[in-house]
Amino acid sequence: MKLLEGKTAIVTGASRGIGKGIARKLAEHGADVAFTYRSSQKAALELEHELQALGVKAKAYRSDASDYEQAQQLTEAVLKEFGKVDILVNNAGITRDNLLLRMSEEDFDEVIRVNLKSVFNMTKAVVRPMMKQRAGSIINIGSVVGIRGNAGQANYAASKAGIIGFSKSVAQELGSRNIRCNVVAPGFIETEMTARLDEKVLEEWKKQIPLRRTGTPEDVAHACLFLASDWSAYITGQVLVVDGGMVM
Repeated sequence: MKLLEGKTAIVTGASRGIGKGIARKLAEHGADVAFTYRSSQKAALELEHELQALGVKAKAYRSDASDYEQAQQLTEAVLKEFGKVDILVNNAGITRDNLLLRMSEEDFDEVIRVNLKSVFNMTKAVVRPMMKQRAGSIINIGSVVGIRGNAGQANYAASKAGIIGFSKSVAQELGSRNIRCNVVAPGFIETEMTARLDEKVLEEWKKQIPLRRTGTPEDVAHACLFLASDWSAYITGQVLVVDGGMVM
């Protein structure tokens, strides 16, 4: 059963990791997928071909979601190419970790710009077309760090906590137009970034997780699939934590 047949999705930052897993899962369930990347062109084109092989329309766009004008232009290009936008997944994000005493103003500003401003930019860009069709699902990728904080990640935690407040406000503003807005907050997910961690560090993390394992991009993608589909038609303004029970 394909849950997203006939729907079109935009996924930001999808050339690798969690974003790639989300784009793949939405396409597997019948959604046409437009996705963005900033620098990994080879990986993006490989994913584009992979999604097309699933029998859906898919296109990679080089675009920086944290740039307001680029976000507007991207959405216009997708509307022209695909005809509509039913689902937006704001996944693009970075880390610039350091203790507050050593954190530079540039590292704070950059994380807020890429992680939080991009969510504003892209959401603002899709709101009018979604209002016209009186339907839409906006899914913002947060983090458990935005819920409980984390030493050395004051900038990242602030950006992800900001996403939660933003999403709840958008859910209240747009609910009457049948547009839903939710947050998926992943815990420790194994990606290319975590692959560089020492095995002992990984084992220590696993001990803190009740399910005794780290998550996968597919675990996060399944949550996004649910929130993108009509199965979650009466759910908005919520934070769905995907962390194996780490911050229950």
